[in-house]
Amino acid sequence: MSPHPAPLFAASQVACSFARLPAAFYAALPPRPLDQPRLLHANPQAAALLGLSAADLDSADFLELCAGHARLPGVTPLATVYSGHQFGVWAGQLGDGRAHLLGDVRGPGGTFEIQLKGSGRTPYSRMGDGWAVLRSSVREYLASQAMAGLGIPTTQAMALVGSQDPVMRETLETAAVVTRLAPSFVRFGHFQHWARSPDMQAILLDYVVAHWFPDCFQGTAAQPDRPATACRLLAEVCRRTARLMAQWQLAGFCHGVMNTDNMSILGLTLDYGPYGFMDAFQANHVCNHTDTLGRYAWNAQPAVAQWNLTRLAESLLCLGCAPADLEAALAGFESEFLRAYHQGLAHKFGFTDWRPEDAALGDDWWALLHAQRADFTLAFRYLSQADRDPARWLGLFADPAAARAWLTRYQARLAQAARPAPQRRAAMDRVNPLYVLRNHLAQRAIQAAQQGDATEIARLMALLQDPCTPQPGGDPYAQPPAADAAAVVVSCSS
Repeated sequence: MSPHPAPLFAASQVACSFARLPAAFYAALPPRPLDQPRLLHANPQAAALLGLSAADLDSADFLELCAGHARLPGVTPLATVYSGHQFGVWAGQLGDGRAHLLGDVRGPGGTFEIQLKGSGRTPYSRMGDGWAVLRSSVREYLASQAMAGLGIPTTQAMALVGSQDPVMRETLETAAVVTRLAPSFVRFGHFQHWARSPDMQAILLDYVVAHWFPDCFQGTAAQPDRPATACRLLAEVCRRTARLMAQWQLAGFCHGVMNTDNMSILGLTLDYGPYGFMDAFQANHVCNHTDTLGRYAWNAQPAVAQWNLTRLAESLLCLGCAPADLEAALAGFESEFLRAYHQGLAHKFGFTDWRPEDAALGDDWWALLHAQRADFTLAFRYLSQADRDPARWLGLFADPAAARAWLTRYQARLAQAARPAPQRRAAMDRVNPLYVLRNHLAQRAIQAAQQGDATEIARLMALLQDPCTPQPGGDPYAQPPAADAAAVVVSCSS
């Protein structure tokens, strides 16, 4: 079946700004459609950004677009090329090996690129088949909603489409496609790809700055100052990335594969593979079974982000940027990370402000959780009520005496602020989630979806949209896995 336009959007809403770049930036080609696709779930919140209604999501046109059978009017889908470091090693040319950019759509929420992930081979697939399996697609679909619900910048998933197309991974599985949205999918790796091509790097810089960072532009239209513009862009990307890292740390989120090609130039969480929200806290927790050296452990994530930003800075040298100016732009990462981290931790602790002396209390908090292997999410959540129900919070710790000693210090700090307890409890419960996407919950949804049942996906999506508010029937979803439950192992194939 040849692709045809899907009449979901007016032609005036649709474009593809990336396609206006020189042809070396991408390969124009259609997705490989899924055979007998089935819409497993659609995300009304994401779809509303594009102005789509509930009726649109139920239409055959929507399914055909998200399954790769249709295209946006007047736009040829494409896959973009980029390069990058993977696990700290230069991997050379990479690119969208299993993703197709359908184009840009302007809607009530702004302009978003629509991308299909798992939509077939491209010239950048290397040895891959271009498919995504249902297992990994369910994980990405749910994770993007989990992060959005927590207020953490992320790409958003609009639809999950399954099929009976066979795909071989460790075992025989079935293919699926996630339709995801972002203002841009440009990565650090796009800039790395042109690190030795000043003219092409300048084109990419101009494109990114004009569309998403106009305040970074320096010079005049007739005589742009690209070195100064690049340094300002780098400084802003550093700030956004630093804030993102603070949010990841405070949510107990581990990305699992923080390669430079998985880092968004907009500061979004990008590419959900072997991620995990921690259950029992371990500061050096590694969620990716493939990461045998622990490069992407939870406590390493901010430093890895800083390393990745340095690789981005190196790619800008070809524009004539002075090394000292790039170093100055990079220097803002640590202060911005600490500012966002301290502010976020103060909110989670119920403090009205962060004081320098709070650092010791915060450090001892992580040491306590690590030594006791306490549940990350519930340790924060139950803390809001620890003054009137200490037993519930203390019950999370193997050694209640050590926890009680920390709690005494914490309560003394609360007393200094003289904040009314009901106000503090409410404020803490607004920022400390009850529901996160624990691996065992995602696995349960995957297993049901593999049997054709999307009920668990729908239930989790509803809970994760409002993760801080208790919901009827939600108690089982707020608990860690049973002590005797088999661990869910995720790897780069996830």
